[in-house]
Amino acid sequence: MYFLSFETSTKVFSLALNQDEKVLRYRNLKSAFLLEDSIIPTVDKMLEAAGIKFSQIDGFAIALGPGSFTSLRVGLATIKAFAMSTAKPVVGIPTMDIIAQGIGLSGNDEICVINDARRGKVYACLYGPKGRSSDYLLTSLDDVLEKVHGKTLFVGDALGLYRKDIEEAYKKYASKKNSSCKCFFADEKHWHPQSRVMAALAYERFRNKQYDDPANLLPLYLYPQDCQVASPMSSPNALIGDPKKEQRGT
Repeated sequence: MYFLSFETSTKVFSLALNQDEKVLRYRNLKSAFLLEDSIIPTVDKMLEAAGIKFSQIDGFAIALGPGSFTSLRVGLATIKAFAMSTAKPVVGIPTMDIIAQGIGLSGNDEICVINDARRGKVYACLYGPKGRSSDYLLTSLDDVLEKVHGKTLFVGDALGLYRKDIEEAYKKYASKKNSSCKCFFADEKHWHPQSRVMAALAYERFRNKQYDDPANLLPLYLYPQDCQVASPMSSPNALIGDPKKEQRGT
């Protein structure tokens, strides 16, 4: 099957064309504002270069965020229009899943995806050997650091703001206790979600016919009512923080 994957949750619009699991074409387009009239010409050029007609596309994949409010709305509206006008299936993939998929554990105990949510907050999610191990969070950096454990690989654009704070938190904890807790940081090239990585996740969904209803598909918004959207999961193995505080659940 031929399918298109769209990632519009960040300032980099990422588009990929696949034939089954094989990526035929992909493009990353950096733009301050993503508009529908910039998506469609990019799709047309990619299909023309690949010698594929739009009528040959068998499905569509879209990143759901969290991320830029406007870009998410534009991207999702475009994909909904494509899917509903062609009666072709669509799948939605959370943005932080894409980032985690792109880096892999690389010998670490867990991945912590951490993206800038502004207002002094971050979007975050933890991933272990069995996949996602936390909810999608909108929270403070301190809260994230209470949930990590073992050897943690941090990845995401919030590292541009908070890497030194994370390093300092680990140093302070290590000075108080004899611990194997360590932090590692992914290269900047892995910070942003890539459509060609998302395509691998999307293909599994298509192959297993795990489609989404385009009429009901919504972006993963964590603002403004984050407590109602994603409540943090407790972590019995949290290493950075007060163990008594963890037990009290506060």
